[in-house]
Amino acid sequence: MSQAQAILSVTGRGLPVRGDDIDTDRIMPARFLKAVSFEGLERHVFEDDRAADPWHPFNDARYKGASILVVNRNFGCGSSREHAPQGLARFGIAAVVGESFSEIFQGNAAVMGLPCFAADRESIDRLQSIVEKTPEVTITADVQSGVVTAGDVRIRASLPSALRDAFVSGQWNPTAMLLDRFEEVREVATRLPYVTGF
Repeated sequence: MSQAQAILSVTGRGLPVRGDDIDTDRIMPARFLKAVSFEGLERHVFEDDRAADPWHPFNDARYKGASILVVNRNFGCGSSREHAPQGLARFGIAAVVGESFSEIFQGNAAVMGLPCFAADRESIDRLQSIVEKTPEVTITADVQSGVVTAGDVRIRASLPSALRDAFVSGQWNPTAMLLDRFEEVREVATRLPYVTGF
């Protein structure tokens, strides 16, 4: 298996979801966590919110095919469930731009190659507003510089430096890195008494 590819930028249309403190149970309701694999989770992203609100952005045909989610403060808070970013990625989301993220959500997203860019509230409001007014606008988020553009809107965002460097170097997927050098892993394992001493 080859090493993960570098992620230098993400380009696509936006999908704005307004609201602070959107937790992982809203993103992926708990009853869908019993699946053995992540297959099919894209069908359940925001399922309860979408059922309760026919105007929810994930129900809006104008955003069909959008790949950049634009959110507010403390997105992905609550319980640590990798099902939330898995569902978003399988839905087609390739990046999230928001005010702030739960650290665990951001980490779970990063190891899947899903960068989460953080910017100030005013900038996010401008970005959400332009996407709401012109859903066809193309957003580009540059990982190295943190610059996010959409039409004539240009905002400055950032990623934690360790995650930024991992995306740029292509070392964001620890499983792929281990498999890529599995003979070295096997060799180290032969020297560990708690692996071979039984």
